[in-house]
Amino acid sequence: MSDEVKMEEREAEERRLEVEMLERREAALAHVVQFGDPVLKSKASPVTSFGPELRSEVERMFAIMRDGLGIGLAATQLGALRRLLVFQAGPESEPTALINPEVEYLSDELAVAEEGCLSLPRVTMDVERPLYARFSGRDVEGAPIVLEAAGLEARVLQHEIDHLDGVLILDRTPREQRKAALRALREGGSYSPSSEEEIDEEGELREPRTDA
Repeated sequence: MSDEVKMEEREAEERRLEVEMLERREAALAHVVQFGDPVLKSKASPVTSFGPELRSEVERMFAIMRDGLGIGLAATQLGALRRLLVFQAGPESEPTALINPEVEYLSDELAVAEEGCLSLPRVTMDVERPLYARFSGRDVEGAPIVLEAAGLEARVLQHEIDHLDGVLILDRTPREQRKAALRALREGGSYSPSSEEEIDEEGELREPRTDA
């Protein structure tokens, strides 16, 4: 087999895998509540029951987050008003669930980064958040846990806890960006503060952006 034929086969396989990835992403995002649904502005209630049903819910959230190319997901984004979130702030990190999360500490040191959201497609905004944070809650078995987080992980956890409190990145971005993002959402377009060009949906996972 010639090198040219091997290259063509390799390119064909890459295209097939890309199509499969996009199909999985589309199927995953079909489960995610989109901007405009009132559940996104509602406050979630504490989880009171731990067991097989909760473990199944967490596994489902892991799968939707992974296939949707997100790095965080809150239960409210799936229409469930329960204080439950999952996150994976990097390809080498383990997907983690945090139930009934509480913010224990936020640093005075702040950082601004572009954030996106699986519930606000094709839109990113600048959001200022504390750079370091500590969170407490329960794991999927109900055992107490404490998480010390910095950088992207701290940002993702703050983003997801905001979801559980009915707060969106639209509520935390500068006024002019909020207006531009709302216009894009109404018109089905795209917005990014770093570019006036259309955002490629498949780029939503890249740092320093947070898509959760």
